[in-house]
Amino acid sequence: MTRYLRDYATHFQLPVARVLDTSWDGEAFEVTLAGGDQLTARAVIAASGGFGQPVIPELPGATSYTGRLLHSAGYQNAQGYAGQRVVVVGAGNSAIQIAIELAEAANVTLATRSPIRFVQQAPLGIDLHYWARWSGLETLSLGRRTPNRRRVLDDGRYAAAVAAGRPDERRMFKRLTPDGVVWSDGTYEQIDSIILATGYRPDVDYLAPVGALDRAGWPVHCRGLSLTVPRLAYVGLPGQTGVASATVRGIAADARRVTRHLRRAIHGEVPQPSLCLIPSAAARQFAEVGVVR
Repeated sequence: MTRYLRDYATHFQLPVARVLDTSWDGEAFEVTLAGGDQLTARAVIAASGGFGQPVIPELPGATSYTGRLLHSAGYQNAQGYAGQRVVVVGAGNSAIQIAIELAEAANVTLATRSPIRFVQQAPLGIDLHYWARWSGLETLSLGRRTPNRRRVLDDGRYAAAVAAGRPDERRMFKRLTPDGVVWSDGTYEQIDSIILATGYRPDVDYLAPVGALDRAGWPVHCRGLSLTVPRLAYVGLPGQTGVASATVRGIAADARRVTRHLRRAIHGEVPQPSLCLIPSAAARQFAEVGVVR
């Protein structure tokens, strides 16, 4: 996949640079790139997806903890963890997969706020992703993905590993100490490493100056079209128009949709949307939007 993306950029001769800041004067955007270059544009599409910024929860005692504490984004493999006592925080596929891999070399616990919910990966021998496409469910806008909706897609191996205690599962610890954790039952345990498989959010902080984000740093949009900034759109956000929006197979349809709108908006043919009329969980974020500037 990495090679495909690099080849794509090379084939189309696309310059790639990190965006630092964006401004909007009512007529055009000015985008500041790393290195100081500036671009002026009539429209902007933020197409960097929804998983660019690791979410680091505030954990009591984290600043005093002297062991290894990292997000799953920084985890590579089990090397360096042999014989350690490790806690993996999370209840999604990343947490399960990391914990099972580490359990081959270390004593690992999955710390979760609620029981892990396993979902069969391939009912009747057909992968759930194909079922979602065939049934049309992947086109339903279900809102951005949140931790309490997480399910672990499993072919049977993950549930079996947890049932066998490799890794074991415990409710989330209360706090960290300088060299360990205090579990929910009040017991203390020394922990060598803690890995936070706690998800991601879109890496679009450069859009905060134009008022495009809510208080939590999420884009305020309806089906990929900004509700607060004219001629600003998104591609690849979780739940943008359906469950496939954050996947490679789902972004093409969303890209066509927002580019059609922006093309017409540039020529004054359509107004910027001001209301999301989608009867879904996505609309809840607009009730108390809290836009930041």
